[in-house]
Amino acid sequence: MSQDILVLYYSRSGHTAQLARLIARGIEEVAGMHARLRQVPPVAPVTEVAQAPEPDEGAPYVTRADLADCAALALGSPTRFGNMAAPLKHFLDSTGAEWASGALVGKPAAVFTSTSTMHGGQESTLLTMALPLLHHGMLLLGLPFTEAALGATRSGGTPYGASHVAGAAGDNAISEHERELARALGRRLAETARKLAAGA
Repeated sequence: MSQDILVLYYSRSGHTAQLARLIARGIEEVAGMHARLRQVPPVAPVTEVAQAPEPDEGAPYVTRADLADCAALALGSPTRFGNMAAPLKHFLDSTGAEWASGALVGKPAAVFTSTSTMHGGQESTLLTMALPLLHHGMLLLGLPFTEAALGATRSGGTPYGASHVAGAAGDNAISEHERELARALGRRLAETARKLAAGA
């Protein structure tokens, strides 16, 4: 029976969405695992028009059922001053009911990000996304140095999660090492979820 892994992200320029699709590809390389791509809607200080029920492009918006149904979670955001972007934080702040019910307790999780510069806060952003997941009782996974690309990369990729250096103008293509690490993170998340389900 197929199990869904939620790949949830916010992406402004499309780089985080590209990483999400690579992680999804890695997930689906594991037999019996399926990636469910979802995004969080943007937020604004002043709301004049209600948010459309579906985005104009990309994955559908996340629902509470997506959280409850998932066997694991990959969470992604671009960096904003070394932190996750406001739309993702806003969504996580709204998950009190899931926290109270333990909907995510014991499920594996991983994080990913995109920055414009090498030292633009990749690792701190990944850590800020990890903290709410720890409060939810999730089991955090990173990338071990047995992944050769982690030691070879000259752009994105950290032991805390997959990442991409987009460049100041956002014109850097995802490097081969970044691609390898994103797919490896997806596979690791899926393999862990499958093992946990088999032992339940």
